[in-house]
Amino acid sequence: MTSFRALQTSENAEGGYDMAVVERDTRDLPAGEVLIRVSYSSLNYKDALSASGNRGVTRNYPHTPGIDAAGTVMESSVSEFVTGDEVIVTGYDLGMNTAGGFGQFIRVPAAWLIKRPVGLSLREAMALGTAGLTAALCVAKLEQAGLEPTDMPLLVTGATGGVGSIAVALLSRLGFKVAAVTGKADQSEFLTRLGASQIIERSALQVGTDKPLLKEQWAGAVDTVGGDILFNVVKSLQRGASVACCGLTAGTGFQASVLPFILRGVNLLGVDSVEIPLVVKASMWDKLSLQWKLPNLDDLVHEISLDELPGEIGRILAGKQAGRALVRLD
Repeated sequence: MTSFRALQTSENAEGGYDMAVVERDTRDLPAGEVLIRVSYSSLNYKDALSASGNRGVTRNYPHTPGIDAAGTVMESSVSEFVTGDEVIVTGYDLGMNTAGGFGQFIRVPAAWLIKRPVGLSLREAMALGTAGLTAALCVAKLEQAGLEPTDMPLLVTGATGGVGSIAVALLSRLGFKVAAVTGKADQSEFLTRLGASQIIERSALQVGTDKPLLKEQWAGAVDTVGGDILFNVVKSLQRGASVACCGLTAGTGFQASVLPFILRGVNLLGVDSVEIPLVVKASMWDKLSLQWKLPNLDDLVHEISLDELPGEIGRILAGKQAGRALVRLD
């Protein structure tokens, strides 16, 4: 038995939800083959939804959110992992209906874990987290669809968010010209520092939703927002180009037409980072630790403590977060 600190969301007497850092006990953790001492986690939008009582993400409360965790194995009942191994877990059910990375300990199935790649520290792994994994999956899908550096820029929507900011940095690192879309005019310097060569006001991407086609402008795109913005991106892709879709902050639906697909042969590529096979996650982490390793990770993150999490969750829900919040659990 070990006591530890964790952020916990509980339902209150008025039917609302309260967040607090509480003392917990490892005996209260769910069943699983591996007990991990968490060193770092990170804050994602899904974590904020879970922490605020969104039952579309988390069914039962009290609950500890955190879909990302990186730490050290303390106990293991399987031969694949031994005490002292440094490991990463992202997605699956962690932080959704299984106590997550906003606690100093987690217990999870071995099938959710990968060993930390040699080229990344635990801190660097969580500076990336699910957002970095998702951005890497988007870039990999675009490459598989034939993307190569050209004079025409790539577009990244929601560019100040976790996935968007890492996508900007990664695509720039790989030699692409990147146009970053944001509704936060005060973050232009941040995006330029990450490698964006062009900053586009979000409202510009909301013009022309009633048109079946728009001028060809983009060699490809990473879309993190969905909604009509996504379909405007589709309508303005270069002939044969692709957009990788991974988010929904602007909505889950859009006004669609088949014309971009049958007249320009463009591709809409869906990206899931939660339930994909572990071997695919491991291959992305290997890339992020080697040929795709970002030299400017510190430009992407600000580090916070467990006690600072509630305030940061409020900021991300209000749309005021830029980049990544790295959560220190030690």
